[in-house]
Amino acid sequence: MSRYSTTSLARSARLLASVAGIGLLATTALPAAAQSDDKVFGWVEKATIEPWGAMVKAKLDSGALTSSMHAENIETFERDDKEWVRFDIEVEDEATGKQDEKSFERPLYRDLTVSGAGGRDKRPVVLMTLCLGGERYEEQFSLRDRDGMNYPVLLGRRTIQSLGLLDVRKTFQSTPNCSDDAPLHRYEDKEYSDKIGAAS
Repeated sequence: MSRYSTTSLARSARLLASVAGIGLLATTALPAAAQSDDKVFGWVEKATIEPWGAMVKAKLDSGALTSSMHAENIETFERDDKEWVRFDIEVEDEATGKQDEKSFERPLYRDLTVSGAGGRDKRPVVLMTLCLGGERYEEQFSLRDRDGMNYPVLLGRRTIQSLGLLDVRKTFQSTPNCSDDAPLHRYEDKEYSDKIGAAS
């Protein structure tokens, strides 16, 4: 074997050792990341609609920016020269297994236009509060009739970003349990990253 070939083999061996060392460092770094203080949520969680208290299944949908909530009989009206939205929410309470219904009135936060195969759909967006785990989160929710769908609530990236980490392999990692003095994350106090995208 020539000296050139021997030198090349030695260099290759050193390179492989370096790559193996990098892989070892990456592997040992993973447990440290898993010990983060961030809460971990599954792709489906139970949440309560506050202050009502009805428990629903919420799907954490990373494909959507804005969260969505089932609503019926949606109508807009004026109050004190501002636009408001009146709507009904009827869901199966996951805690009792019974159908429960409540009417809400909320200021119109904005209108959301969604484009799909069926054309363009305009939906009102309001601020609603959910309890996940032991904390309350005030978020934007677009209102639409989701009757017959598996999940009356979808949580988009704006909401997911403020919750913690999403593990798509798991479900039901938390139990909603919020008292009147549970921490409340107000929408107006939050900062959202531009990196979560601009899709609806």
